[in-house]
Formats: sequence, structure tokens, C-alpha cells
Amino acid sequence: MIRLILADDHPVFASGLRALLDSEQDMTVLAVAATGEQALRSAIEHRPDVAVLDVNMPGGDGLTVTSRMRAAGLPTRALILTMYDDDENVLAALRAGAHGYALKGAGPEEITATVRAIARGEAVFGAGVATRLLAHFSKTVVASPFPQLTEREHEVLGLVARGLDNTAIARRLGVSGKTVRNHVSNVLTKLQLADRPAAIVRAREAGLGGAPESR
Repeated sequence: MIRLILADDHPVFASGLRALLDSEQDMTVLAVAATGEQALRSAIEHRPDVAVLDVNMPGGDGLTVTSRMRAAGLPTRALILTMYDDDENVLAALRAGAHGYALKGAGPEEITATVRAIARGEAVFGAGVATRLLAHFSKTVVASPFPQLTEREHEVLGLVARGLDNTAIARRLGVSGKTVRNHVSNVLTKLQLADRPAAIVRAREAGLGGAPESR
């Protein structure tokens, strides 16, 4: 039996979704929340298999609830079910730790199949969402001269190439000097570079940095 909680601040939609999922022999809805706080409390109380969450709700959106469930160590897997199909929300859902993203316009069979897949441990995205997501990551890979670096490491390398020292980079990014040193060390290791001057040369050859900044 797949144990679920739902969170949506539109009562009519939430009621219809509950009726749909409860009508499935292998599913049971344990709670329906109308706010982010209620959703998180329900997740902590019931520890369901899947939480079906809207993006926009009062008292904490579905992405925040997803992130907090993960931080709390809950086994619950999150399905974001929303009307928003823009790249920004999809990527934010991925960063928050969601295991699925579907649109409210999806048919009943698609929604129930998605819930089952997520409960099995799969990551599921609607066809249109998946296509645009792949396009986004393809552009990201092409645009990045160093795809082995994380986004933050790439950012740090760009600032190193502009001549900023660790203290200046830390101020720019709002992080500690130790964090910057760790990022620089990771960059040198991943790019197999001996030292910071070598990183600057490599980065500028790849078109990063531009003109050095005055400090």
C-alpha cells in the first residue's frame, strides 16, 4: 500500500485529487494539507511514502516543504504537482530534492502512474517537462568549458581568472575564506593543475575572467 499525503490550497482540486488517489486499491491518503506548515507536520507525523505537493501555498511552498523533509531525514519522496511548467520551477524542484514534477493538466492515469513510479524509487517528469529539462542541461554543458566542475566551482574559477584573491572572492560570494580555499583546491584537482597561476592561464584560455578587476 502506497501511503500518501497531499498539499494544495485549492480545496476543490485537493478534494478531487484525494478522491482519485483513494480510489486506487494500492493507495491511501493519510492527510490533506492546505499550507506548507501543515504539509510538513503531516509528513513528520505520518512519514508517508509519497508527498504530492503544490508549488505555491501559504505558509511555505512545496519546494520548501520538500527541502525540509529531506533535511529532517524523512523517507518521503516528493512529487511536485503544479500548473507551472517553466524551467525555473523545475530546476528549483530538483535542487530541493523532489523526485517528480508533473502538471495539474495531466490525466488521471498519468498522475496515478507517476505516484506509483515515485513510490518505487524512480524519478519521474512529465514528457514536456523532461524534454525542456534535457534541452536546458544540454545548453549548460555546451556553454561550460569545464563540465566536470560544479556551478559554484566554475564561478570561483571565473573570479580567480579575474585576479581576485580568496578574501575578495569570499566577500563577493558571501562565504568563508575556508570555503573558497576548498573550492579552489577542488578546481585544481579536477583540472589537474599544479597551482593558482596555472588555473588562471587555463581559465583565460577558455574565455573566463575577462579583464582583471582592480581591488
